[in-house]
Amino acid sequence: MNSKLTLVGAGPGDPDLISIKGVKALVTADVVLYDALVHPDLLNHAPKKARKVYVGKRAGQHSFKQEEINRLIVDFALNEGHVVRLKGGDPFVFARGKEEAEYAETFNIPVAVVPGISSITLPGYYGVPLTRRGINESFWVVTATTSSGELSKDVRLVAQSTATGIFLMGLGKLESIVKAYAAAGKTSTPAAIISKGSLPDGQILFGHVHDLMALKREHNPPAPALIVIGEAVGTHEHFYELVKTVEKEYTR
Repeated sequence: MNSKLTLVGAGPGDPDLISIKGVKALVTADVVLYDALVHPDLLNHAPKKARKVYVGKRAGQHSFKQEEINRLIVDFALNEGHVVRLKGGDPFVFARGKEEAEYAETFNIPVAVVPGISSITLPGYYGVPLTRRGINESFWVVTATTSSGELSKDVRLVAQSTATGIFLMGLGKLESIVKAYAAAGKTSTPAAIISKGSLPDGQILFGHVHDLMALKREHNPPAPALIVIGEAVGTHEHFYELVKTVEKEYTR
């Protein structure tokens, strides 16, 4: 028996967005440990005899502690062989992949990493560029909610810059994000909320920063969701006509 851990990025939601290499890893899995945001169809790539273990990791629901997941990885690898840790997005983008890899390596378990399409690319899926020549030169990716549950201090820094801000886990901190942009005098900056991106029931809501709270109240977009703010958002071909329609809806 060859013990091994492969960290596989499952992509942002649509099961077709996993890589070929990720599928090849699943085909050879003895155990698959998967998160809440992983599309269930991806488990069909694993052998029928492979053990599939759900390990949670979603806000507002029961979640396995990271220490528990680390122990499961090691126990299954040492006793059953090839463990595929299937994680939403990319294993190394706000996904604790490095922690899991380092823990396995302390037990001399070989580790391989298969990158995944991160949710930070979802704006492009909906025709929203993160950078646009002559408008901005960078984008920032920030987890709006820190491990302690507080608003990241980086949010205020992004608001002061010309960068496109991409805020993960931002729905619960939306009011604070809006206040940070208001403090920087940027309430008219184009913005979008992307909910359940790349899935059939996914949606993108356009507005300006000052519209975001009303958009949340009117549409109640479910998690997972991205908040995207920046002048580049306004270059979407239908941005201004969609914003006019949305503003009419919530001002009636």
